[in-house]
Amino acid sequence: MNAISPIISADELADALAGPRPPVLLDVRYRLGGPNGRPEYEAGHIPGAVFVDLDKELAAPPGAGGRHPLPDPEVFGAAMRRAGVRADSPVVVHDADKGWGAARAWWLLRWAGHRDVRVLDGGLGAWTGPLETGTGRRSDEGDFTPAPGALPLLTADTAAAWAREGLLLDARAGERYRGEVEPIDAVAGHIPGSVSAPTDGNLDEHGRFLPPATLRERFTALGAESDEVAVYCGSGVSAAQQAIALELAGFVPALYAGSWSEWSRDPARPVATGPLPG
Repeated sequence: MNAISPIISADELADALAGPRPPVLLDVRYRLGGPNGRPEYEAGHIPGAVFVDLDKELAAPPGAGGRHPLPDPEVFGAAMRRAGVRADSPVVVHDADKGWGAARAWWLLRWAGHRDVRVLDGGLGAWTGPLETGTGRRSDEGDFTPAPGALPLLTADTAAAWAREGLLLDARAGERYRGEVEPIDAVAGHIPGSVSAPTDGNLDEHGRFLPPATLRERFTALGAESDEVAVYCGSGVSAAQQAIALELAGFVPALYAGSWSEWSRDPARPVATGPLPG
């Protein structure tokens, strides 16, 4: 497990920004099915933060790999360099909602070999410092070059194996897991053998992550028995938030990035419904 915590408080961020080695700030405002977050960013963001477009810079175009396939490493690396990310620079990412967009950026950077990445706990709502307006473009180019493979990444086949032989968590809302509704993908239900674990269960009433001991109790109660736990969601975005919670709890998270949007595209793959893993 990475020695650097995956999260940072607003007070810690303020101190870091005022220190001798301020982090690169990435603003990844994203809402499932919502509009691009750039207008909100330009209306007010943490000084120095650079907007990152999840759909265009943190994902490849939708297709057989799901709604948010992993981006081409060269495309992702170019986006991070434009944002000023360097191999030796600390990075802090945030969004304005449940931490999903920020977590996607955190996971991608970690997966691509950058070790010093943290998510602002509580998102923009936790920040009490000043805001600035405008495009906020950085003038200094970064040098980060992705080296993918630093975090465990699952395919549909290995996710199915995790569901049979280990613990595969489904981070979507419970009603989607049970197959009662499916507002986005063509098929409702879940991967047979997976266990429902909605991301809302990782946060307190202020949108901050629960204490590590509380998170560990949660995942242990869901069946975590080894250090490694796998997770998926609808398209690999909210599952990254679950990956942060798992790391805080002391587990090593493996992410199925294609998630339900990839799994459900293949009619040959089995589908379970109802409250039980199936």
